[in-house]
Amino acid sequence: MNVFEPRLSSWLENAGDDDDVVLSSRIRLARNLKDEQFPIYEQKEEIVDNIAEVFDDNFILIKMNQISLLQKALLVEKHLISPYMMNKSEYGAVLLNEEENVSIMLNEEDHLRIQCMTPGLRLFDALEAALQIDGYVEEKLSYAFDKEFGYLTSCVTNIGTGMRASVMVHLPGLVTTKRIKSVIEAIRSLGFVVRGIYGEGSMPASNIFQVSNQVTLGKTEAEIVEDLTQVMEQIIMQERVARTTLKQKFHIALEDRVFRSYGLLMNCRIISMKEATDAISDIRLGVELGFFEHISRQKMNELVLFSQPAFLRREAGRDMDELEEKVIRAKVIREILGDK
Repeated sequence: MNVFEPRLSSWLENAGDDDDVVLSSRIRLARNLKDEQFPIYEQKEEIVDNIAEVFDDNFILIKMNQISLLQKALLVEKHLISPYMMNKSEYGAVLLNEEENVSIMLNEEDHLRIQCMTPGLRLFDALEAALQIDGYVEEKLSYAFDKEFGYLTSCVTNIGTGMRASVMVHLPGLVTTKRIKSVIEAIRSLGFVVRGIYGEGSMPASNIFQVSNQVTLGKTEAEIVEDLTQVMEQIIMQERVARTTLKQKFHIALEDRVFRSYGLLMNCRIISMKEATDAISDIRLGVELGFFEHISRQKMNELVLFSQPAFLRREAGRDMDELEEKVIRAKVIREILGDK
């Protein structure tokens, strides 16, 4: 298992429910050890070793102080660690399974952050997997838990269940029909948060949004997941209606936009990250509307992941200036799209 190889994690490679709109679902559980200080002002490497001992050979341990900055960036681009861990966690580490659908961050903002990812809208599957791991750890180690407040976390917004449920969605229909603003306002009014592809601190780009719960106290994990699932089902329905409207009322204009983007990516020699991801969004929409029979959702996910800066540096085998990065990006994109 080499997590730094250019390959998709299982949750990006496999099919899932409603995956014409929903790219992935994630459950994250924040936990702290009973007898250790948190928030983690002074990280202790022995915490990592103590927690890692609980897990068997089905997981590999990667310590942040033993890998390069490029390797950390690759893990961020694969959504296996957070930008916070890459930049601020000197004694942080991550436990990964072979499928890369389970990522357990150690010494991030909390002692443990258990993440389980699934393709499509499968929040309950992700929750079941996360709770199973959580229960296993709790049999071996004592968590910081309060009868009134629940699981105690470094950030007060996570107290209670300590859970963040999130769904990554592609919403080009709602963006193009200019309904996205009202949809986001409705989502927020229901107590959910809308962010960019890398979660907290990132802005939505290329029509990809992350929707997650805000409330962690006063509801069970299952209730939070059920609430978010119902919200997502409404968003999925509205996005499909918007796509149908575009195809029926603006078919030629939409087809022209999609195929222009396809032509750009098939023939470009220099391309920026933003230009590439905007074009990839157009082509993904075209795939879902049946414009391309030879392009799979898996290939679209490859385009998004492998055109990211860290993967391009890995491809080149060296650091690059801005122009070189754009040249390598164009080459990688042409190769992926041309591989039928």
